[in-house]
Amino acid sequence: MTRIGGVDQLPWTQAECLVFGVPLLMYVTRHSHVVDLDLQDSLWNLYVRAYLPEAELTATHEMLDRLEFNDQLSLHSNRAWVVWDDGVPVAMTLIATDVRATRWLSELYFAKHYPERFRHGLVHYVVWAVVDPEYVAKGAVIHLGKHALAVEASEGALLVFDTPESNQPEATGGAAELMVRLARMVSRAELIPITTQRYYAIDFVGPLASAVDSSPAQEAINESTMLTH
Repeated sequence: MTRIGGVDQLPWTQAECLVFGVPLLMYVTRHSHVVDLDLQDSLWNLYVRAYLPEAELTATHEMLDRLEFNDQLSLHSNRAWVVWDDGVPVAMTLIATDVRATRWLSELYFAKHYPERFRHGLVHYVVWAVVDPEYVAKGAVIHLGKHALAVEASEGALLVFDTPESNQPEATGGAAELMVRLARMVSRAELIPITTQRYYAIDFVGPLASAVDSSPAQEAINESTMLTH
């Protein structure tokens, strides 16, 4: 490992390139407290390229806006890992090492269910993991896993992640299976299901057949309305 401009640069050996099919000019960098505007722009462009297809498949707002994105990059407690190909970022993950600084996880939940890990700051969260669509089939995810997950494993972290249904249509397989396989490349690891959240919609397709509805449900609504006036 060499230190270049305050960034850990982790080049691949020629043998690793042959095994994983990594282009010889590909390397991985690790960052924290990213405030350099040019680097932020490069990573934002990758983030948008990777997430746009997902945005059309998922009902939830998976993408952060630019201000949120920059805020996450600038936190000292977050780790950004970037895969580069000839100077162009092609894959990236951001891992929060302090879940209290994020808005996505419940501190109370992890303090109760994983008290020792939480007390020692070892509940970490994958804020995002993205791959340029052109590099999905080129093993870019493996490159991230080799370096990012090795650090998580060395610290004994509980690494929490979530994924939309488009990446996880069933309880097994999908992105979760990919993550645990990557983790097992560097350490013994178990996959722990935590929770599931479903989204529904009420589709009001038209007016009631009768203007007067004397059903029990309607009577309950009428009674409730009368009591509130």
